[in-house]
Amino acid sequence: MTASGPVRSPPGAAREALAICGKPRRGSSRLDTTWGMPAPISSSAQAARQRLADQLREIREDAALTGRELARRAGWTAGVAKVSRIEHAHRPISVEDLRIWCRVCDVPEGRTAELLAELRAVANVWATHRQLNRGGLKGRQEQLRDKYWRVRRHRVYQTKVIPGLLQSRSLATAYLTQVRQEQGLAVDDVAEAVEARMQRQRCLGRPDAVWLFLLEEDVLWYRPAPASVHREQLRRLTAILGQPNVSLGVIPRDVDRRGVSPDESFTMSELPDRVLVTVELVSGDLTLTQPYETRLYAEAWDRLWSLAVHGDAVRTLVDRALEYLPGDS
Repeated sequence: MTASGPVRSPPGAAREALAICGKPRRGSSRLDTTWGMPAPISSSAQAARQRLADQLREIREDAALTGRELARRAGWTAGVAKVSRIEHAHRPISVEDLRIWCRVCDVPEGRTAELLAELRAVANVWATHRQLNRGGLKGRQEQLRDKYWRVRRHRVYQTKVIPGLLQSRSLATAYLTQVRQEQGLAVDDVAEAVEARMQRQRCLGRPDAVWLFLLEEDVLWYRPAPASVHREQLRRLTAILGQPNVSLGVIPRDVDRRGVSPDESFTMSELPDRVLVTVELVSGDLTLTQPYETRLYAEAWDRLWSLAVHGDAVRTLVDRALEYLPGDS
């Protein structure tokens, strides 16, 4: 669930990518027509695509092949123009063409597998909410289930909303109802989606996983639902404090945060085979898997976590928010 408001670029990943890709061409719109997303967000995807393209060019050069000769051996009727477009990241390479490229250049099977994995990662960098929810809200919730049962350490930083894993049933209903309205989804499966989210919360009891949640204090005060729902939700947060494998930190409004500015909300999941960072934006999800990108988010997490209070100090902040809640409405 993403609250409306200004969207910031990822800490380093998108900014570095934007530096690589440069400013939009004069006369171009803010929408990247290749990827179907706002240009500042697409820069991270374009940078990932460019990294893969650079590797393909280096492979061709190491094989001592010209672009024309590679195209001839590959049997591509578009000739050297196709090779050039791929190497300049003007067009994505298909799985089949990547296999042909590697075969022509005598790339070992292990290296080919690495490139295919990177190609899949590039393709999954960006997905709009329309794409994610085309199977309904319930379908989207169920798609996430496997990840949460495999994750070893899960970190969530939120500046706007209560994380889904911590939501009460009433608040989850309010959030998902809002999502359905904002996205104009025809199918009303909010109740089923809420139930799927509640079932997913059972993963918090896994003894082999660690769950870390970090909230800006303002999240305790934002009320997207009636006061009674918000009151129930805040009390739920204090109850979660007692779980042994769940840690909740809150960054107080008045903390001295010189040198540590708020970042955009993000989720960082350490899976058995990779680290996955997801940044949920107004128009879609940005998913990052490259080590240099995930490392930036790990460093951002450490800076933010160092500002947080825990335990009884969190209870004090929650009690303060509860004290100022108006009567039920």
